[in-house]
Amino acid sequence: MAAGQAMMQKDGCGACHAVDKKIVGPAYQDVAAKYKGDAGALAKLSQKVKTGGAGVWGPVPMPPNPQVADGDIKALVSWILTLKK
Repeated sequence: MAAGQAMMQKDGCGACHAVDKKIVGPAYQDVAAKYKGDAGALAKLSQKVKTGGAGVWGPVPMPPNPQVADGDIKALVSWILTLKK
């Protein structure tokens, strides 16, 4: 899962997210906990990363990231979903 962690650093996700604490967006551990056991989590979260979203974690919207390759997004989200508190 090092690829997912590398994507977080390379694509600037760390400006709003951290593994274990809320910055602007939710902590990745909180995302993993919320979607634990959700068979559709990978697809849902990958879509959010690609197209953006709002209202799930508070008033600040997640910006779209159309420049990030689908495979990179999948690697990032797969890694996030493995995190535990």
